[in-house]
Amino acid sequence: MGSTTPPPPSSFPDKTSPSLVLAHPTDHERRLTWSLTHAQWGPALTHDGYVRREAYMTTVPLAKDGGITHWILTDGSLPPDARPIYSSCETLRKRAVRTTTGTAGDLVDGIAHGVGSVFTDPRFRGRGYAGRMMREVGERLRGWQAGGEKEVLCSVLYSDIGKAFYARSGWAAFASRHVAFRPAAGWVAGRNGCEDGGARTIGYHELAELCSVDEKLLRREMAERGRQGRTCVALVPDLDQLLWHLMREDYMTKHIFGRTPPVKGAVFGEPGRRVWAVWTRGYYGGLESREGNTLHVLRVVMEDEGQPDEYLARGFREIVRIAQAEATEWLSQDLQLWNPSPKLATAIKESGLDCEFVDRDTESIASLMLYGESETTDVDWVANEKYGWC
Repeated sequence: MGSTTPPPPSSFPDKTSPSLVLAHPTDHERRLTWSLTHAQWGPALTHDGYVRREAYMTTVPLAKDGGITHWILTDGSLPPDARPIYSSCETLRKRAVRTTTGTAGDLVDGIAHGVGSVFTDPRFRGRGYAGRMMREVGERLRGWQAGGEKEVLCSVLYSDIGKAFYARSGWAAFASRHVAFRPAAGWVAGRNGCEDGGARTIGYHELAELCSVDEKLLRREMAERGRQGRTCVALVPDLDQLLWHLMREDYMTKHIFGRTPPVKGAVFGEPGRRVWAVWTRGYYGGLESREGNTLHVLRVVMEDEGQPDEYLARGFREIVRIAQAEATEWLSQDLQLWNPSPKLATAIKESGLDCEFVDRDTESIASLMLYGESETTDVDWVANEKYGWC
């Protein structure tokens, strides 16, 4: 049924055919796409475990109540559950903010759509179907789920096939740099504070307050950039955005290790001067191989960038040492932090930690399509960090 019995190659429609339509899959068709993508994105789980994860991820806060939308490119002349699925993807609705033109520093709140899980069944590849789908998805997202005072500000995706393919459909490639650290065992930090003022671990219960502070700081930075005449856009690093990653991590670790990690990040210093990071663990190798297992720093925040460089470097160093120990315990091959700000890059370099700055050319290329009057290539993507990935 459906894409399990494709038509013979001689009857495949041309990529420009009017019979091709962008549609939403039925529950059955959606599970078919999950089944097909298991080998590529879910090797750390069994087939059934992976399909259950994908279903579970439609229920987490960011995705529920219409937050996630599934799309397929198919034959519009055939009925649901009896039509081929040439290509598929999904989009996640996220909160976003953009500067306005002028000097007041006002901000526009709106929606961003994160595009993920772009996939073409190997039987249908080489015919341009993914490109057709993405061009239609990009245009459809301009007004998707907008309403009232909420407009769609942009859409984002993270390309694993270089910079050119998605650029042809309207998503411009942005900075895709990361800093890589090696796991290291032996570092111990108090969970509820340290007498010497060192870093403390973060669990779920600290995240709401930290996200609230983070959003206020981000808005202040955006407003200042707007007053300077910059066109900027950012995905809001709110609690639902972080929980999407952390609940996904919990599902994975529960199935791989039989337990979930209590440490979700670390914080250094007192309110007003804090430095903190939140991270997640991603698994493609599972227990069989550490290759593909990475501890990703989702977001790094420095509440006061005017603090002395020595203070910021110390805070960052202590946080990373906790992350390195966590990476070791949870079988991560490496630890990555995406696109550090200039101030954070200085703290990294002065921290004394062994690390490598890497410019990515093919994998996880951060790409953005701006909607509105401004050109995408003229916009600053603020806080272009891992938390926005989907």
